[in-house]
Amino acid sequence: MTDTATEQLGELGFYLLAGHSDSPGDIVREAREADALGLGSGFISERFNNKDATTLCGAAAAVSERLGIATAATNHNTRHPVITATFGMTMHRMSEGRFSLGLGRGFDGLFRAMGLPPITSAQLQEAADVYRRLWRGEKISNYEGALGKFPLLQLLGEFDERIPVSLVAMGEKTQELAGRCMDAVYLHTFYDDPAVEKAVAAVRRGAEQAGRDPASVRIWSILATVGDHIPEEQRLKKTVGRLASYLRGYGDVLVRANDWDPAALRRFREDEFIRDFQGAIDAVATPAE
Repeated sequence: MTDTATEQLGELGFYLLAGHSDSPGDIVREAREADALGLGSGFISERFNNKDATTLCGAAAAVSERLGIATAATNHNTRHPVITATFGMTMHRMSEGRFSLGLGRGFDGLFRAMGLPPITSAQLQEAADVYRRLWRGEKISNYEGALGKFPLLQLLGEFDERIPVSLVAMGEKTQELAGRCMDAVYLHTFYDDPAVEKAVAAVRRGAEQAGRDPASVRIWSILATVGDHIPEEQRLKKTVGRLASYLRGYGDVLVRANDWDPAALRRFREDEFIRDFQGAIDAVATPAE
């Protein structure tokens, strides 16, 4: 492999355990193969079943030597700030600096069902700041803000670490937020070319408004590749099923980003099958459905 090809591969990332998984142990094989191929980063999403981000990140770090590892994404509101900061510090040192803590907004409906409030931009910005302060060894007393009230936030020991914080950003305002205060941003799988261009402009605009160098914020454009080497039923889950799940969860944002017809989204959501379906379509729907 030429040096030029190696440099290009270093800019390629991929999702470990892409989509749903009943076999989380597959991440071991995938991380090893990615390391051998020279891929730059492996992204790990989180689902409340067999995809706990902390466990999977540790496994990926343990069996790789060069692969960058990032949550893309986890949510700040499902763990205490000290617990998440500890996760980040553990991964940073275990991987010898190959880790980035990636956050996201998640699904408002799911959070309501869990008894958690929806995630706000103020919370995301404060979370990134709190984690960085903790990783620098700060002791934060009597914290009160968008994240909540905490008498004491502190990690044990003496250290001064710089761990990248990244954000999965769909809407323009969230993309600007990423430019203002994040080290990297991940765009959405189902963005068309104009949507990607608008997103990149929003991230850079946010960076400039905050007095940051726009080039300092790394932007990952995510493209779904679904090969015909897998059975047709699996291809349907990863294309039609996945898009259907996204449209149910945050279709309004996706439609606005791509300048799609909102009337089509309304017809989709008002369909009796979609309205009454229980669970994630790409996880439990049959090929016929």
